[in-house]
Amino acid sequence: FPTRRSADLILLVKEVITMLKVGFVGLGIMGKPMVMNMLKAGIDVTVSDLKQELVDEVVAAGGKSAASVKELAKGKDAVFTILPTAAIVQDVLTKEDGILAGVDAGTVVVDCSSVSPIESKQCRDLAAAKNCPFLDAPVSGGEEGAINGTLAFMIGGDEKAAEKIKDAFEAMGSSWIVVGPTGSGSVTKLANQIMVNVNICAVAEALVLAQKAGADPKKVFEAVRCGLAGSTVLETKAPKMFNRDFKAGGTIKVNLKDITNVMNTARDLQVPLFLSGIVQQIQLSLKQSGHIMDDHAGYVQFYEQISGVTVKTEEK
Repeated sequence: FPTRRSADLILLVKEVITMLKVGFVGLGIMGKPMVMNMLKAGIDVTVSDLKQELVDEVVAAGGKSAASVKELAKGKDAVFTILPTAAIVQDVLTKEDGILAGVDAGTVVVDCSSVSPIESKQCRDLAAAKNCPFLDAPVSGGEEGAINGTLAFMIGGDEKAAEKIKDAFEAMGSSWIVVGPTGSGSVTKLANQIMVNVNICAVAEALVLAQKAGADPKKVFEAVRCGLAGSTVLETKAPKMFNRDFKAGGTIKVNLKDITNVMNTARDLQVPLFLSGIVQQIQLSLKQSGHIMDDHAGYVQFYEQISGVTVKTEEK
């Protein structure tokens, strides 16, 4: 019979053999902590980013780097991208030394960027030409969720492909669900962004009204947070507003891109979206007044500008 020691060795060998191998392109505010959490889970990750210092940080934490994105894609179970725009994603997929030039048939290509459903379907068709399943898998949870490994993945594509690489999703997030066919993940993210951004604007309106009437916005927040008005958005964004903390976790710039995708998709589907259109106008106004790189808690600054009031707690 095998000894306990030999049994442990067999288990160790099996773990090494079955270790998920992942390529990851994009080490920004979200991407780097996502990779760090995969490394903590024992996943083999090779990374690429235009900023070499970010690559170096990941390598120091146990990750790997490659000479090119093409090399990064070779021999992987999955290749993830999380990049600013769909145009950049498609360029990284199709360029001469890009993902599809190096990827093996059967490798799952996963895009976590916030793009439109049509753009996700275009990426699917590109990946299909290399016999690779494609998942559009945008995330919700922001920088804090990326750091804490509590992201929510909204996935479009083949459920079997997602199941194959579930260890990666579970290392980076607290939930993942395949919503439907390709594009469904992107649609779900757009719906998420409507709910989040409209909610932030509602919090901003409420606190401006309270401040104008002479109530301390912090005390108003504390009074309503456990009632029906309570929400993750309220808990996260109200304190940033009344503490004047507009350091970006999610920038207005990124959310303007997302709401623009919302409005373009709604136009194509001929769906009227009144509140989302108002949010877009608020975002454009803040862009013109120099606040585009603020956190989206900064929507309160639009209401302050038109109301002649500054939301700020008197409590220390």
